[in-house]
Amino acid sequence: MHDVIIVGGGPAGIFCALSVLEKHSDASILILEKGRDIRDRTCPARRLNKLCVRCGVCNVYSGWGGAGAFSDGKITLDPDIGGWLPEILSSEKTRQYIKRVDDIFLSYGAPEKVYGEDEDSFEEWRRRASLAGLKLQRNPVRHMGSDLSFKILSRMKDDLEKSIEVRVMTEVESFIVENGVAKGVKTKNGENMFGRFIVVAPGRSGAGWLRKEFTRLNIPMKRNPVDLGVRVEVPAEIMDDITRDLYEPKLKYVSKRFDDNVRTFCVNPHGEVLTEFYEDIVTVNGHSYNSYRTDNTNFAVLVSTDFTEPFKEPIEYGMSIAKLANLISNGVVVQRLGDLLQGRRSTHERLSRSLITPTLPDATPGDLSFILPYRILSNIVEMLRALDTFIPGVFSKHDTLLYGVEAKFYSSRVEVDEHGETPVKNLFAVGDGAGITRGLSQAAASGLYVGHVVSERLKA
Repeated sequence: MHDVIIVGGGPAGIFCALSVLEKHSDASILILEKGRDIRDRTCPARRLNKLCVRCGVCNVYSGWGGAGAFSDGKITLDPDIGGWLPEILSSEKTRQYIKRVDDIFLSYGAPEKVYGEDEDSFEEWRRRASLAGLKLQRNPVRHMGSDLSFKILSRMKDDLEKSIEVRVMTEVESFIVENGVAKGVKTKNGENMFGRFIVVAPGRSGAGWLRKEFTRLNIPMKRNPVDLGVRVEVPAEIMDDITRDLYEPKLKYVSKRFDDNVRTFCVNPHGEVLTEFYEDIVTVNGHSYNSYRTDNTNFAVLVSTDFTEPFKEPIEYGMSIAKLANLISNGVVVQRLGDLLQGRRSTHERLSRSLITPTLPDATPGDLSFILPYRILSNIVEMLRALDTFIPGVFSKHDTLLYGVEAKFYSSRVEVDEHGETPVKNLFAVGDGAGITRGLSQAAASGLYVGHVVSERLKA
């Protein structure tokens, strides 16, 4: 019998454990993680700068440290970016918990520098964005990078293991519930583990499993939107001025043709394009390092779609489009912007004429119009034209590369009360897998908050 069982060793689960230990240093805490230990989380594709080799359990998505923290390590300090936690706690309370999360990362060695804090600089960029028809969202961010994130999360694990039990490569199959009260979990290898409080924090890789379990337990869930688009790669010098000031500019746009919401996401100055493996499909993403720089900058342009009745499967819709890219390529398609506009596929020979060298060299030259719906492609091209007014050079027909498909499957949102507790007593839900957050900072903050709630219950 444990005081607390935490399902998932990503930011939400880690910070939940840290939070409980802060008030109860002798609490019996067990973290169950289906992926590997962080020191064993090596991606063969990333190591060899190749496409995804489809490992059984993706080391980018799963394992100690989770997906977002391990992939790039951006600590977003604005409470209104990265999820729906303010709807549960309020913006001010979310801000307080994110501040505490940031302090903890700093104590473990995160960089002191915060981008986007200079008010005059931000206002000038905001004004210029507005003239181009774009909305620049305030986004102070602390960037750790994939390499420093690895070290920080390793230190956290070493500290936690002095006080709690951590089991990696242990996948939970179901919750044990009696008379509407959570009693424990059952693992896939048949073990029953019991606890006074169960905190579920599986991350996006566990979203599908969580949805099935909560459906079984009649716990209501709300559909979140799905984001589909491309990863854009340009010569770094084109964006150096703005990324030097803001690091990750968050830009929003409403398309003129379809009145759809389009946005930039996950800007990686001097970074690399990479692949990920999610439920049998390969998608594209990007990251950057703290100590290593390439000659390119990449970012996503995503179109948000929030389906209405009677359709109830936005994640399946997004996955079906991503599967098209897998079907006609070796996983990811890359195309020059100019080739897309002229209605022709890119070839290796055409790519060789560009000034830019792809950081994902094994991507298949092809035609994204065979994959993404016209509406989504039209929105993407329209936003890139607006971006070019704001940042000249982004809309380069020869030197702007588009990789597809990038898809963000935001998990169905679990119904929780103001304490983060589900309708099943003593069963709490936090983080990205529960659909409450969609980023490192809010995920960690949600775990920190529920850890405080559980601490008070333990005290009582």
